[in-house]
Amino acid sequence: MNKPPSYDECNCFALRQAARFVTQIYERHMGQVGVTAAQFSILAKLSRKPHLTMVELADSMVMERTTLVRALKPLQRDGLVKSEASEHDGRTFMFSLSKAGEATFEQAVIAWRAAQDEFESKFGKTRAKALRGELFDVTAA
Repeated sequence: MNKPPSYDECNCFALRQAARFVTQIYERHMGQVGVTAAQFSILAKLSRKPHLTMVELADSMVMERTTLVRALKPLQRDGLVKSEASEHDGRTFMFSLSKAGEATFEQAVIAWRAAQDEFESKFGKTRAKALRGELFDVTAA
């Protein structure tokens, strides 16, 4: 019988544990604005690139479409994200921030900065920047 791996040997466990820890920091700050960290990421993406299709948004965020739909529904329900049919294909919808979404995003950026500062004060700015680079490399095509 093979010896089971130790948790300190498992990349997946280490990444997920760290992700939960970091997410808790961001969720605490984002909660003050009424959005989750995942929703903030969607708002940020649509702020930079409006009129994205579901496929484009999911691909750019490395998310399954069903997961993205679940995250988008409350944003649409609350009037922060709007969708409109594509000019080229009425079955394809383009997503953008509404005026309320833009205002919420502006408030959320302040909360995001506080979360960012908290994490970097614990982990170090230089280490945080290097970590982001390494993590982005993991998902680079």
